Amino acid sequence: MTRPLTAAQRRVVDAADPDTGRLRGTPAQLAALVKRGLAFRHPRPPHDHFLTPAGHRAREAETETEAAPEPVEAPAATGVFAARVGGEHPAPESGPARLREVRGAWQGMLELRRMTNPDGATDRPCGWERSHLVQAAALALEAAGHRPATDGEGGYRVRETPQPEAVAVYEPDGAALRACAATLEGAGWQVGEYTEPRTRARYLLASPRRV
Repeated sequence: MTRPLTAAQRRVVDAADPDTGRLRGTPAQLAALVKRGLAFRHPRPPHDHFLTPAGHRAREAETETEAAPEPVEAPAATGVFAARVGGEHPAPESGPARLREVRGAWQGMLELRRMTNPDGATDRPCGWERSHLVQAAALALEAAGHRPATDGEGGYRVRETPQPEAVAVYEPDGAALRACAATLEGAGWQVGEYTEPRTRARYLLASPRRV
């Protein structure tokens, strides 16, 4: 943002629905938030307004500033969020800032589903996810609290496969692998569990559900 929100705009943003980001305000307030990229108007009736990912970040940044005395670093203007697919080198840092970033990215993904799926559904992947399968599956897993693999430690790994619209998810712990399957199914993916013939390792094959 190039300038702070007005008091009235701040009240509208703070009062947004915590799950959907739905906004309520005067037409002028909502139009001002849309102009600043903090909200969007749903293309289908009743044309409600919702927070964009930037709007979610603005609200969360304000909340964190009020709740914590220490400063909160804003993400770099040129930075691009990347979900952790597992096995990154070196292992990226974790902490409250990362949790906030992941939470905001997942809310943004739900809004993207709402905007781009023909029926506005948020319970199944959208076109962006189908063209970024590994990142999309990894985001669903990380947002649900699953632990990505690091050097010498267990955790999930999401990898491309030769099959169209399918990714493989590896997790050495059987219970954790089944938990990953449940998370992906809840996020709108079709999931099956298989065994690699050579290594006998169990893995998931996941594809975005269309209906």
